[in-house]
Amino acid sequence: MTSFEGGQGWLSAPASGQGPAVILIQEWWGLVGHIRDVADRLAGEGFLVLAPDFYEGKSTAEPDEAGSLMMALNIDKAGALIRSSLDFLLAHPLAAPTKAGVCGFCMGGQLALYAACLDDRIGAAVNFYGIHPNVQPDLANLNAPLLGHFAEHDDYASPAAVAELSGQLKAHGKPHDFHIYPGAQHAFFNSDRPEVFSPDAAEDAWERTLAHLKTYLV
Repeated sequence: MTSFEGGQGWLSAPASGQGPAVILIQEWWGLVGHIRDVADRLAGEGFLVLAPDFYEGKSTAEPDEAGSLMMALNIDKAGALIRSSLDFLLAHPLAAPTKAGVCGFCMGGQLALYAACLDDRIGAAVNFYGIHPNVQPDLANLNAPLLGHFAEHDDYASPAAVAELSGQLKAHGKPHDFHIYPGAQHAFFNSDRPEVFSPDAAEDAWERTLAHLKTYLV
């Protein structure tokens, strides 16, 4: 773990040296192994990645506890952590002189959208099936092109909810590209959860994510 002013997190640096900065935001489980693995995979693609710890060391494998941790998250404090993470990443000697990207899953997907509406230093955003009832992004202030990955079978980020979000973004004139994967379930990208993991959808979403980040950050 890496400590920085305002928080701590998992830092993954590209072996090639300098690369575009990306903030990776956790699911409601916490900063678990899956998120650290995704950070390392992004670093392997040439990005400098920081996954901030929004739960300050706590994590769980129990859905009820995860829900409680998510609902207890202080949104203003989360916003401050996002900004301090940007400060740290963009000042890092391995950060390329571009804006940062943000990518998140589940709770983190909604926080990724929130972050892109919060700080204009973010130049690309990726939302994987984002949910959080207390996080209300100011869509009029969306500062970055948005890519969204969603599942056909999702009680949290349903296709109807995705369509509503798309309509709001269109009303604000905000560029976005949403994909709903047929047959997939919520958390289809999480390979640590075989009951919902969809390899084909995950691979397609990964390739789209890399293309999005490289288009707008490189």
